[in-house]
Amino acid sequence: MKRVIKLSDVAKAAGVSQGTASNAFNRPEIVRAEVREKVEAAARELGYAGPDPKGRLLRAGKVNAIGVATTSPLGYFFDDPYARSLMAAISEACDEHGAGISLVSAASDEKLAWNIQSAIVDGFILFCVEGGERLVELTRERGLPFIALQLVGVDETISAIGIDEFESARAAGRHVLGLGHRHVAILALELDEGHVGLLSEAQIEAGVYTGTVERIGGYRAALAEFGIDPASVPVYETDHTTASIHDALQSLFGAAHPPTALLCMSDRVALIALDWLRLRGIAVPGDVSVIGFDGVPEGETSEPPLTTVAQPIAAMGRQAAEMILKGIVKPHRERLEVELIERSSTAPPR
Repeated sequence: MKRVIKLSDVAKAAGVSQGTASNAFNRPEIVRAEVREKVEAAARELGYAGPDPKGRLLRAGKVNAIGVATTSPLGYFFDDPYARSLMAAISEACDEHGAGISLVSAASDEKLAWNIQSAIVDGFILFCVEGGERLVELTRERGLPFIALQLVGVDETISAIGIDEFESARAAGRHVLGLGHRHVAILALELDEGHVGLLSEAQIEAGVYTGTVERIGGYRAALAEFGIDPASVPVYETDHTTASIHDALQSLFGAAHPPTALLCMSDRVALIALDWLRLRGIAVPGDVSVIGFDGVPEGETSEPPLTTVAQPIAAMGRQAAEMILKGIVKPHRERLEVELIERSSTAPPR
């Protein structure tokens, strides 16, 4: 194996001290031109690429960068409209501070732990979409400031910004039921790892991911208010992929009595559902109403425009970034308000 060339090798070859060689790279203005040229020539001859910037940044105590972490694969930051909107807000705040962003993600727990431990950042923003507790645990071990973008299921002693998941879902349910719908179905996000499909009562009761648990609870609370037995309403768990959402829709609309309204647990699920329904000639909202959850920009231009429970995504991202960049002195928890935005994808049933 080729030996790694160190700064000490360059100093020896140039006939200067290691401190002088270091200054030639890091503080060239204090080194005489002829000495600096000798060091640079020795470095070129030996194939030395220069000092490790990671070490210099760590010694400085601040790297001016934020880590944004999720347990989902890296593609989540680019494929999911909610994640894209959050990243846009975080990026805007970082631009104003001249700070960088490091995306931290991995498909396996072992790799995620390594990525969090090795990230060169001043702190972390945690996308607690699923597996939030594990993400918090790994980040806490790192010892850097962090803030979670979810309130439920997160230790109350740590900083978090989020919404009332239960009440937000209940608002969506009330809207659809208030229009007169009584045959509804819930398209849920992951409730437990490694499962998709129709959920039994036992599976709902044993749900692991708290955000999904809270939203199912909110939908069901609205159903009970309107005299509908929550257990009679199908809850389909998806893993947020197009395939799993299509499978759920195929099952629902292949039944003898398809729903007249879909309660979708994210705008991504709702937007995929709109495309699937349109391709099969199922009119929205004529045959079925669809309501989403998040308030992503794509919902404004979908066909038809999507009714949704809008989270204050921009405010969440910006506040989280500001907290990490300015430093978190003590735990800060903030619950932000949502807004029900009524568009053309919901209407009274025929």
